[in-house]
Amino acid sequence: MDNERVGVARVLRVRDRRSIARSRALDLPLRSPAELAATDTQALTQDDYRALGEFRHAIRQFLAFSEEGAKAHGLTSQQHQALLVVRAHAGPGPISISDLAQSLLIKNHSAVELVARLVERDLVSRREADLDRRRVVLSLRPRGAEILEAISRRNLARLNDGADILVEIVEAARRAARPPR
Repeated sequence: MDNERVGVARVLRVRDRRSIARSRALDLPLRSPAELAATDTQALTQDDYRALGEFRHAIRQFLAFSEEGAKAHGLTSQQHQALLVVRAHAGPGPISISDLAQSLLIKNHSAVELVARLVERDLVSRREADLDRRRVVLSLRPRGAEILEAISRRNLARLNDGADILVEIVEAARRAARPPR
């Protein structure tokens, strides 16, 4: 496997949800919008716009493919994403409903409703946290884990098929994100 593919594989394996970690994984400088406006005085090129357009298109294609896989298993896209967040949680203990809401970029009450539907379908279990009974934590049930694995295997195969384009997209993003000299 060449260095570019190793870099993409590393990016795909990033588990930390924080933007700083994602920025480091992509080897992109972390700059605020104010810093970008102050330092990026060069106009974007046609290649920059093309790279952004191709990236957006690749993301939309993958999301549509993933949504189709979720639908084939009787899940909404958001339910699939919730299962993935619960399984991928890298914290010291089980994920809480508020962590799930934050990860899915939804309100806490929406996450509560989403979890209720997942519990009803026996995909997730919820319980009070051991140390703080006000906190509700989640875990995958065997049926949820089985469905998630099937969808994830299909999605990873699709990502593997598109690895070459991902390398090109990451390289274009790196070029576009470099500060002008």
